[in-house]
Amino acid sequence: MRGPNPLRHAERVEMDLHHHGDAEVAPGLVDLAVNVRRQPMPPWLAGPIAASLTGLAAYPDATIATAATAAKHGRPAEEVLLTAGAAQAFVLIAQALGRRRPVVVHPQFTEPEAALRNAGHDVARVLLREEDGFRLDPDLVPDDADLVIVGNPTNPTSVLHPADDIAKLARPGRVLVVDEAFADTTWQPGLDREPESLASRGEVPGLVVLRSLTKTWGLAGLRIGYALAAPELIARLATAQPLWAVSTPALAAAQACASPVAIAAEREIAAAMAAERDHLVAGLRGVPDVTVAGVPASAFVTVRLPGAAEIRLELRKRGYAVRRGDTFPGLGADWLRVAVRDTATTDAFLATLNDVLKERQ
Repeated sequence: MRGPNPLRHAERVEMDLHHHGDAEVAPGLVDLAVNVRRQPMPPWLAGPIAASLTGLAAYPDATIATAATAAKHGRPAEEVLLTAGAAQAFVLIAQALGRRRPVVVHPQFTEPEAALRNAGHDVARVLLREEDGFRLDPDLVPDDADLVIVGNPTNPTSVLHPADDIAKLARPGRVLVVDEAFADTTWQPGLDREPESLASRGEVPGLVVLRSLTKTWGLAGLRIGYALAAPELIARLATAQPLWAVSTPALAAAQACASPVAIAAEREIAAAMAAERDHLVAGLRGVPDVTVAGVPASAFVTVRLPGAAEIRLELRKRGYAVRRGDTFPGLGADWLRVAVRDTATTDAFLATLNDVLKERQ
């Protein structure tokens, strides 16, 4: 293991692992803190959700939505478990998989570690380094870790790790959880699949891929996601899930989002977002004292700048909500996360950020 102490026990650094971007948002603020797309819901999605409301007297039946989701990824239905958002999947993993040495690779979404700690696990952290562009180094993960959780693309850094590097973490006796909540934001022109996704890699031993439908389609309030894994792992996770955990409207959304029209729309949205992301990154790199984390590949960009905590508060006064970085292990008080928005919103935000920094000089 190279580098200065990349493995740390969670209890050594206390922080609010349950703090999320929605806590930054308030009426009247431009929301750059939450990584949920805000555009109107397309008719092919809104229609089935609305139609499902007439059947709420019956208990939810996940059979059709599960089969559709499985077909989307070329997997059998027994390798899919629909969940009430990816967040529920983290809880199922923490409760159903008895692990002796869980390791969470940070910086990343904090709910996986929070779920493990809440379930009584002694969690260790592997901290990726800024000087490496926050890229995954499989050698940093200790060999005796029997549960490893990593995000791809990673929230908050927006870094997309090579799938082969992540697959190197798999080994007999280990469960490898890959949070791909933002994988559908990474489509690139000319590709027939999401780059670096492991969602179709059923041959990787111990692999659990988690997906979310709430980000691209603006369904955070509906709570719908799913896990992809070998049948025996799916069965173990299902034992910890409450009966009828996924609502009928959420199941309708899952079925619609697995359709060919949805997949085509995902590609178009990702292509447009890539241009908007490039515009945001270029603008941020032109701001004095701002450092962009790694090579952003998703719906958000994380930056380091001196005095970020105070700057965040000043931005709030001027109408902008951005995500603080000090609740992410491996980052700190000098980090902020900014959601990718349309270029007009980005330009207005960058102008305000520049004004704030100039006034601090």
